[in-house]
Amino acid sequence: MSWLCYLLECADGTLYTGITNDLDKRLDAHNGGTASKYTRSRLPVRLVYAEPHADRSSASRREAALKKMSRTAKLALAAENAKNTGSPSPANGNTIATP
Repeated sequence: MSWLCYLLECADGTLYTGITNDLDKRLDAHNGGTASKYTRSRLPVRLVYAEPHADRSSASRREAALKKMSRTAKLALAAENAKNTGSPSPANGNTIATP
């Protein structure tokens, strides 16, 4: 089972970082208002960055590192990812980065 560390942009422009092993299910939960208290009041959310990890531990470490980054650095990471990956994945509209 692979894990992902992801970055969401909320409707109010704030950013949310999390981890999951099922990105589509987690995004549905966020947009359904059942994933976290933070995003529940800031709907809808939009995926701006995600990167795969081999296990939960490495995804959690990356999540902690992303949370320590400035907003500007997070947005730059998302912009660089969008530039490098081109168009979003056709299956779900999400852009996935490879580390």
